[in-house]
Amino acid sequence: MYPAELVKPMREDLASAGFQELYTAQEVEGAIAKEGTTLVVVNSVCGCAAANARPAAKMSLQNDKKPDHTVTVFAGVDTEAVDAARNLMIPFPPSSPSMALFKDGELVHMIERHHIEGRPAQMIAENLAQAYNEFC
Repeated sequence: MYPAELVKPMREDLASAGFQELYTAQEVEGAIAKEGTTLVVVNSVCGCAAANARPAAKMSLQNDKKPDHTVTVFAGVDTEAVDAARNLMIPFPPSSPSMALFKDGELVHMIERHHIEGRPAQMIAENLAQAYNEFC
């Protein structure tokens, strides 16, 4: 478990862009079950979250089509919420950071950590934008 003061700026990075922070399994299940599309970002303290994942998630929202809802859970902190989100991302193995797009409660697009590491934020944002164009 990471200290709250350590993760605070990392949380605020997505929250300031309009991502709703989820802390419980019930909040996760409720968010994903909503009608329309929901982007779930599993946030992390790692460098690839800072350099690639968070910037890409925010950048992707500049697309004409975008998810109806954007939410985030924090790996290593919000254990209950992260576990619930990861259970809904099966068959993909747990990874953080990661991003998943759901449509009407169904997983339709997944970006795992190995798709994030070593890739520029712009490339990840374009991947998300393509998914938005198809599903949103």
